[in-house]
Amino acid sequence: MEEKLKQFIQEHREDDVRQLALQAGRYPDIDMPTALTQIAGWQSIRHKVPSWAACDDIIYPTHLPLEQCSSEVTAIYKYGIVSKLGEHVSFADLTGGLGIDCWFMSHAFQHTTYIERQEELVNIARRNFHALQAKTFPLFGDNPSWHRSCRGENHLGKEKRHNTIETGFDYVHNDSITWLTENQEHFNWFFIDPARRDSHGGKTVAISDCEPDVAKLEEMLVEKAGRVMVKLSPMLDLDLALGRLRHVEEAHIISVDNECKELLLILSKEAMTDTKQTLIHCINIKKDGVQSFAFNKAEEQLTAYAFANEIGRYLYEPNASILKAGAYRCLARHYGVQKLHANSHLYTSDQMNRDFPGRIFAVQGASGFGKKELKAFLADCTKANITVRNFPASVAELRKRLHLQEGGDTYLFATTRHPEEKMLVKCGKVK
Repeated sequence: MEEKLKQFIQEHREDDVRQLALQAGRYPDIDMPTALTQIAGWQSIRHKVPSWAACDDIIYPTHLPLEQCSSEVTAIYKYGIVSKLGEHVSFADLTGGLGIDCWFMSHAFQHTTYIERQEELVNIARRNFHALQAKTFPLFGDNPSWHRSCRGENHLGKEKRHNTIETGFDYVHNDSITWLTENQEHFNWFFIDPARRDSHGGKTVAISDCEPDVAKLEEMLVEKAGRVMVKLSPMLDLDLALGRLRHVEEAHIISVDNECKELLLILSKEAMTDTKQTLIHCINIKKDGVQSFAFNKAEEQLTAYAFANEIGRYLYEPNASILKAGAYRCLARHYGVQKLHANSHLYTSDQMNRDFPGRIFAVQGASGFGKKELKAFLADCTKANITVRNFPASVAELRKRLHLQEGGDTYLFATTRHPEEKMLVKCGKVK
């Protein structure tokens, strides 16, 4: 990229792209389409992948690969997985894309093969990886505290880890299925992120609707690599995913700030086919650390419900990964809390457990839904944050019925307590 264009991009990367496009006539010497693509790319990735945004020589493609790429925090979590398991000589990313996952995971291996069927993305990845290797910066950010909570803790080091590792790269412009069929080399790890869009651009979820179909490739994948990491839609039902693939060693449900982002399945040839024994990691990555909980379906089924007779001093709401995984009974046993109802997914206790993987609230009171009882219960409340759990009304309906504005420091949970008691629990958030 010529220096004049590069300087223009640097000077205008905070600008509104649409307004800048309308002013193109003011800059006749600038390749405006290229400039706008680079500015829009930097703006879309500045928070998602900050270490890449900090490198001035990164080249950005058009919008779709940027939308589909992983965030830096989820890519680092994947690095933690591959660092902990198996050998660390050879790694191949079968669906390279923009290369975020490939770049971070490559630091666990001596040699990495990046495979992508779009030639433009192959060229961009080659340029970007070279630029990143030439630049010294904190590879894992300025605050590695949560990284040490990941499964690759021992590989991340005690403090900052700088990009000084000499990792060899091969860049392959090819379809992953063709490459797999033709290549006879054995790898320690494969990574595959099937395209989750149909021929019309619509989003897909099911494994069989993604391209390539990992279920059809599974036997070839586990024959040619020690382990395979498969990235799937967070909308995919975990039980369906476990039932569709035969060689799942473990599953990881990753949330970021309590929003479910990715479902990862780790495959290996020797993995058990009994999905009830598959270890499931529920991960919620927060700014100040990682909430993690691991279980399997057999443990969940063998654990009896422990229902609360009364609402205790504290109320607990599990994070999004735990709710998606269905870790309800064993969660209560592990953290010493009691469940309100089989279908409510709220917990309570008199002694606070600060390690609970979710939000913790201090209970201020509870009420039934009698008109007079509710009026007295909410006499000093004009606005509140309302959550519905196993309750026959929506948040909007309750807000209208209770005449409450949104917001404030009060949290109301409309729920059902065992056996079938409808109730409203008022809380304040525990800091």
